[in-house]
Amino acid sequence: MDKNTIIALILILFVWVFWSLISTPKQQRPPSQVKEEKGESTQREDLGTRSVKESGGRSAAPLGAREPIIPQLSEEEREITVETPLYVAVFTNRGATFRSFKLKGYHVEADPNSPLVEMVKVEGEAGLLSLGLSGGPSGKAPGLTYRADKERLSVSAESGPQELRFHTTTRDGISIEQVYRFYPDRYPIDWDVNVLNRGNNRVEGNLDIILRTKPPEKKKSYYSFVGVSLLLNEELQKLQPKKLKDVKALSGTIDWVALENDYFMSAVIPEDREKANLQAQFLSSGILETAYRTHLFSVPQGSSVSSRFTLYFGPRDLSYLKSLGKKLDLAINFGWTDIIAKPLLHVLRFFYKYTKNYGVAIILLTVLIKILFWPLTHKSYKSMKEMQKLQPLMAKIREKYKNNREQMNRELMGLYKTYKVNPMGGCLPMIIQIPVFFALFRILGSSIELRHAPFTLWINDLSAPDRLFRFPFQIPFMSPPYGIPVLTLFMGASMFIQQKMTPTPGDPTQAKVMMFLPLIFTLFFINFPSGLVLYWLVNNLISIGQQYRIRKSSA
Repeated sequence: MDKNTIIALILILFVWVFWSLISTPKQQRPPSQVKEEKGESTQREDLGTRSVKESGGRSAAPLGAREPIIPQLSEEEREITVETPLYVAVFTNRGATFRSFKLKGYHVEADPNSPLVEMVKVEGEAGLLSLGLSGGPSGKAPGLTYRADKERLSVSAESGPQELRFHTTTRDGISIEQVYRFYPDRYPIDWDVNVLNRGNNRVEGNLDIILRTKPPEKKKSYYSFVGVSLLLNEELQKLQPKKLKDVKALSGTIDWVALENDYFMSAVIPEDREKANLQAQFLSSGILETAYRTHLFSVPQGSSVSSRFTLYFGPRDLSYLKSLGKKLDLAINFGWTDIIAKPLLHVLRFFYKYTKNYGVAIILLTVLIKILFWPLTHKSYKSMKEMQKLQPLMAKIREKYKNNREQMNRELMGLYKTYKVNPMGGCLPMIIQIPVFFALFRILGSSIELRHAPFTLWINDLSAPDRLFRFPFQIPFMSPPYGIPVLTLFMGASMFIQQKMTPTPGDPTQAKVMMFLPLIFTLFFINFPSGLVLYWLVNNLISIGQQYRIRKSSA
């Protein structure tokens, strides 16, 4: 490998890592058939109050042209608690929505005594989810107070699925029933919405389903996605909050819409695949809000219309989401490494099934990858060894033709041809392995399997940087918490040993660059998840053993 090639590869790696630290996944460009429009509005305006274009070229009548739906506010606000083995949900009868939704299997910190993860990030009456019925100047039915058929609900394996029903009737005779069906062994919740026209006039409108959350100010992992995602016309769309300062409007066949953060997601999945509209905006209050609007329906006097949805509030677990059969697993996307990353994640889970320790599973996965690439790396080290033998001859050529670069390159190529040495032989096998490393970077940096997963001793969270002891003062280049990055220092030391065992480049500039490489990598890895550092350390140790074996056999 010549000097320019190595320097170029190192620069590419550094630029890629630096970009990963300051950027988020790029928003995919919507397909050409998707209709997009940006409307100007005050940022405090609710998305459900804006009209959107109906799919297929139809335009919905202005919401203000319909008869208003007058809310019923006779009952006082009450809370209803629903508890299952997986979560505890607290409803309010104001809007029949979630006031709280806590996941029992996940804590805020690695400490099992820390609070449970709360899916409802929005305080006040809005909640996580709200249902609107367009038809008035406000474009929805605000502040509807419902009557619940239960005050508390406990769901267990013995009880089986349980239902919670909310019912209200507006002053103009519109009867709305919301039915939530809970299961003891799964996160998805069945949600039925029934609208009955008991009034004197025909009712035309849409159902508006609004999801809200308050995204974290800073992402916890380098490659996790925070924002709105949806499957629109069979293509995955990702909308980042910073891209939603203005209203984003989309139209087409929507399989699901979700709000995602580092490791969890809140999703609405319509039972019937149909053309619908969606609007999303990141408000000045820090709230990310998205509104899914169904097709226009018409309900004559005495008739009803029903819609069914599935709600998912839970972890971004690839295997679990795939088992639902709702295409929600497509939300987990590892970018251009997706085709490699997902099989590696399945292998990692397979090892965990038997070891019950994701740190051990990472070690076994690293060993497996090294076995698969053993012939390539073996060829790479042998090629570097052959190049080392030519260093004296190469040095003479460089000295002789130092003022004539073209002639020097011709002489060097002739030398390679004479001794049948490929100067890229030590480089190409490594380049082939780069996509695997990037895929592992994505997996170990953003998969929920590694979240709060302990390894051994002081490493109790493979998704966080390793820190032994905690210091009350800041350390340069280190993100909090501050402490001794023991695993990272071991990784840097292993790189240094590996560098000493590697044949020394003949070019002095190249040799200096390679000498500083372990230090630079240590600084880069100091804030990486300990799971990724563990992979790199084990990979280096195996490589050291492989290099030692080659040196001993050729001695």
